[in-house]
Amino acid sequence: MTVDDTGSGEGVHPASHGGSGRTGGSAAARDGGAEGAVPDVSGVPEVPEVDDRGEGEAERDPLALRLEQLILGADRRYTPFQAARSAGVSMELASRFWRAMGFPDIGQAKALTEADVLALRRLAGLVEAGLLSEAMAVQVARSTGQTTARLAEWQIDSFLEGLTEPPEPGMTRTEVTYPLIELLLPELEEFLVYVWRRQLAAATGRVVQAADDEEMVDRRLAVGFADLVGFTRLTRRMEEEELGELVEAFETTAADLVAAHGGRLIKTLGDEVLYAADDAGVAAEIALRLIETMANDETMPELRVGIAFGTVTTRMGDVFGTTVNLASRLTSIAPRDAVLVDGALAEELTRTGDAPASEADAAEEAAQAEKEGEEPPSYRFALQPMWQRPVRGLGVVEPWLLARRG
Repeated sequence: MTVDDTGSGEGVHPASHGGSGRTGGSAAARDGGAEGAVPDVSGVPEVPEVDDRGEGEAERDPLALRLEQLILGADRRYTPFQAARSAGVSMELASRFWRAMGFPDIGQAKALTEADVLALRRLAGLVEAGLLSEAMAVQVARSTGQTTARLAEWQIDSFLEGLTEPPEPGMTRTEVTYPLIELLLPELEEFLVYVWRRQLAAATGRVVQAADDEEMVDRRLAVGFADLVGFTRLTRRMEEEELGELVEAFETTAADLVAAHGGRLIKTLGDEVLYAADDAGVAAEIALRLIETMANDETMPELRVGIAFGTVTTRMGDVFGTTVNLASRLTSIAPRDAVLVDGALAEELTRTGDAPASEADAAEEAAQAEKEGEEPPSYRFALQPMWQRPVRGLGVVEPWLLARRG
């Protein structure tokens, strides 16, 4: 990776809110980051420091600057060009990394820290060492940025908002925020790394169990959508705060049920959740649990669920493909408080013994078992074929109504 010392700062970077926070980013940066991964640019003369902050920067709230310094663990020191130069990467690549992380352009304002330089060195070092391609490194930056951006927004909007109520009359929220963040930051950072390692271990375990290399990317999964009925009408009738509480309760309940029964929550979309499971029976159990739980909560609207089973492409924690589209379409045509599944999932439930091929077959099996003095087969689910119907973009499908037996 060559140092781009001819650029003028075009292809500019965003202000960094990333880096490693209070965990020694500055020291690591001074030590050179990933050892041997990038050229030693310590001898590059530093551009003289001037007050080149962007318009309005000089007038920023001093408390906001103090909070930023606390969270980042370092002072603003570099312009984007200086940061790229110190990291030993080109402005073009540095711009790609920072934009992938979701940060806005800032011109040549002095807004970056030693931790930002270290982050650039590490990503570039992975590319130079041949561990990641440049495109993959950008994808790593993008997936990490998108995930942590949502987490940070949630923590500020929901978590800190509730904890920073002034404890005494006359105190402002901002006066409470600094000491609170100072106490919470190291604990939250440790917890974030712990959860990430746990999730990484679980995801790695699922991938290495794949039958072949091709299945590691394009896998056979059961994909389910759960959708609140009449949500648009609710938005016109409910106050914003009340609506927010309903959505949060729905997402929390759905996330807990999906996790508890062995599925994976892919994403939430306000009035809709998307989940996946390796096993068709697990996906079916989650769907029925969602219906039953929501039906017992008088504050919740009715729910409908659609599930499809088949090959799914996974990218950056999301799922794509015809199977996902079919699950979405089945949800849109499902009756209220009911679950519709596609033929592939119905066939898989039959194959695994979770559901009979038909109720007539179940009755015949029970009679035969009674005649021979044996226990009849025990099925968890019942499947009822519905009328075939055309589904936009997918042709004619035959949905099945899923229910519990007995």
